[in-house]
Amino acid sequence: MVVIKLDKKTLMESARERVIETISHNMYLYGVTPSIGRLYGTLFFNDKPMTLDEMKEELKMSKTSMSTSVRTLTDLNMVEKVWKKGIRKDLYEAKKDWYQIFIDFFSNEWRKVISLNVKAINQSMRELKTVLEEDLTIDEKETVLHDLEKFNYAIEYYKWLNQLFDYFESNQIFDLITKQEIEKELD
Repeated sequence: MVVIKLDKKTLMESARERVIETISHNMYLYGVTPSIGRLYGTLFFNDKPMTLDEMKEELKMSKTSMSTSVRTLTDLNMVEKVWKKGIRKDLYEAKKDWYQIFIDFFSNEWRKVISLNVKAINQSMRELKTVLEEDLTIDEKETVLHDLEKFNYAIEYYKWLNQLFDYFESNQIFDLITKQEIEKELD
């Protein structure tokens, strides 16, 4: 077996690249492509803001694709435009507070889902309650009552889920589960 010893610069680049690659593959959780995830990872590790041209060079992507990717990351509140004296081009940097990125994104997405589901359940409950006023067989009445029980269970679950996201959005979650101290060192 041949063992190849890599120099420290190669090891450092390899370590960073491995994490950027992993970030890019896991960005589907945020509904974005691996190339957009790669851009976020690149910006995350870059200690200074980058222009679209610099990002284009670094990632070997078209300027249009880069612009679209930056806009997507900005909309997800993962990247922000920054201003630097003397530089006329737009500069962008990654937001580094992953706790807040998670809270912002998942709270927003889940609240949309909750709202849609509760609306559908409430409409279905109203309809089934009017059905209960009809002349029903014993089996039909049992089915309606059983479905209403399930709907009530779902409503209680969505109330709980809303409370959970209230904890996230108010940062009370960190009273229960603390952020790791290393997070403060990144800024």
